[in-house]
Amino acid sequence: MPELTIHIGGRAFEVSCQEGEESFLQMASKMLDDEAQVLSDQIGRVPEARMLLMAGLMLADKTAAADDRNRELEVELAQRVAEIEELRAAPAPEPEQVEIIPPQVQETLEVLATQAEALADDLDARLAGDTSVDAEASPMADVTDEADVLAVSPGDSDAPEAPEPNVPDETVGV
Repeated sequence: MPELTIHIGGRAFEVSCQEGEESFLQMASKMLDDEAQVLSDQIGRVPEARMLLMAGLMLADKTAAADDRNRELEVELAQRVAEIEELRAAPAPEPEQVEIIPPQVQETLEVLATQAEALADDLDARLAGDTSVDAEASPMADVTDEADVLAVSPGDSDAPEAPEPNVPDETVGV
């Protein structure tokens, strides 16, 4: 059995412990010495038995407070575990359908698609020379002839300007 010399409150004590417990004994004696040092700083020189008793009581008080806090944390942990188990046992919520495109936008797109198809059909009929197309009801009623549809002369001031081609400033090397 190993024998150690520990120091508590400025006094040396010879103690023995089980094999392998030396570090635990050193740690415990350090805690007791810290409490004894507080006592000697506050009260001054105290008889050995009284110093050990009071230092032990101070450590016991700290241990009781730690035990109380540990019990509170265990109760809180048990509540959290029960809450987690309850959530795991609950059925999964129904998936919520989120509309990506609002109905108003979808309706507007449908109207635009219908108009675009009518314009394309009318243009195809005019280009094919179909004279049965009602010029008044046609979506292309504003267009007077094939040249207006197919080309715009470069000098035409009423012609919309063509957009600039999107050309990067830097050339990409190969």
